[in-house]
Amino acid sequence: MPTPDKLATDATVAIMLADGFEEVEALAVADVLYRAGVRSDLISVTDARHVTSSHSIRVVADLMLEDVDLSTYTVLFLPGGMPGTLGLKGTPAIQAEVLRRSDAAQPIAAICAAPSILSELGVLDGRHATANPAFVKAIAEGGAIVHENPVVIDEQIITSRGAGTSLELGLEIVRLLLGDDVVDEVARGVVLAR
Repeated sequence: MPTPDKLATDATVAIMLADGFEEVEALAVADVLYRAGVRSDLISVTDARHVTSSHSIRVVADLMLEDVDLSTYTVLFLPGGMPGTLGLKGTPAIQAEVLRRSDAAQPIAAICAAPSILSELGVLDGRHATANPAFVKAIAEGGAIVHENPVVIDEQIITSRGAGTSLELGLEIVRLLLGDDVVDEVARGVVLAR
């Protein structure tokens, strides 16, 4: 993702991509962040920078996982999609970073099937969260207090339901980093009815 010409913050977002990721979830959030002036990097967890989405769209990641230190990013974002979620879940560096961030109370965002990763690692136990309807049972079994809201925020954990809620998730990440005024500006810019 190109870095915005005018950065509004030093905050950064790591958008993690595995083959089979849901492209709307990853790229709509990246677009909202770009419009807000937030640098986000598309980071491949595969062995190549070209990552294929769940709908066979090839995206070129900015960076490879082995070339970054995930702890330097302000927000870790896990898009959903299948089998992309399984690819992220099976990546030891993702598991370690999710647990480290949970312990350090640092922001993690996950959408669609990806909240199940947080749930399996115990991060959603006792927390308010949401997920794609097909994964609500999984996060509930992991101790989450499940909601059907498009986006649910519990302290540093932000979860969302799916492709149709991607813009709202992006705006909540912007709210976390830059506040309400920037959210309103970006929402107007993308003509998001609110």
